[in-house]
Amino acid sequence: MTNSFTIVGLGEAVFDVFPDKEVLGGTSLNVAVQAHQLQVPLGGRGVLLSRIGNDELGKRLQVEFQNRELPLEFVQVDPTKPTGKVLVSFSEGAPSYEIVKDTAWDFLEFTEHEGELAAFCDAVSFGSMSQRHPVSHEATQAFLSKASNALKIFDVNLRMDLFTSQILDEGCRVANLLKLNDEEIGTVASLLDLPCGNALEQSEAICEKYNLDAVVFTRGERGTAAFTSKGWVEGVPASFPLAENADSVGAGDACTAALLTARLLGRSWQKSLDMANQHGAFVASQPGATPHLPLEILGLFKLLED
Repeated sequence: MTNSFTIVGLGEAVFDVFPDKEVLGGTSLNVAVQAHQLQVPLGGRGVLLSRIGNDELGKRLQVEFQNRELPLEFVQVDPTKPTGKVLVSFSEGAPSYEIVKDTAWDFLEFTEHEGELAAFCDAVSFGSMSQRHPVSHEATQAFLSKASNALKIFDVNLRMDLFTSQILDEGCRVANLLKLNDEEIGTVASLLDLPCGNALEQSEAICEKYNLDAVVFTRGERGTAAFTSKGWVEGVPASFPLAENADSVGAGDACTAALLTARLLGRSWQKSLDMANQHGAFVASQPGATPHLPLEILGLFKLLED
């Protein structure tokens, strides 16, 4: 089995606007950047499929990608719509987000070029929020239909009013894995007309209804866990010394990138969740969502072989 894979972050490319800075962000972008760092030592890559504006922030994104040797061939440039922004604020250390509407990634296109990527990619992360507009929703579903052989993780983001029961249902139907936090499971289960119960019972019901391999939970400092065909599996929580101005933005996306890499490498659920926790905890110890990874994180995928 090859160890080099192409992992796609499909959806939004934005700048997270903090009170004192603007940094690259967006779930799909974060996953692609982190997956690329994990994949390059293995001979693979992470790819962002998104759309940016022909504006100052869009040009800055391209420069930052070039400086970090990240692929840009699937980042579309919209001639009129602006690059996306997410306004980030904090309450007692926890981030909250205001997502600016009607931006470039709402108008993502699916053409033969994107179809070629879908046909050969090994894994793809996609979300509910990035399908808020009919155009991006149609392009996303077309890509997922073409990516018939890829491992697909559906990342639920119940932000603002940018989700519907239809989007949740469609996402679960095409995904192998469902990822959400433990505060979202009740809302998701209700919107999908599943029986009431605790998180474990609701996870089992979702897996059965949609034939999912697992429901994955990100739970902050308690780490990542999953309901799988083998039952409930808890990753070992991890922590790192906090850098100056550290924030938790992007930690869940780092978990996604590590989880996909580990599963593609054939790691067990226990090892996969342990790796996801290490990666997520490191990102949470740093400022911004896409810090450069140290060797101790990159080396985990060799050290934690089954």
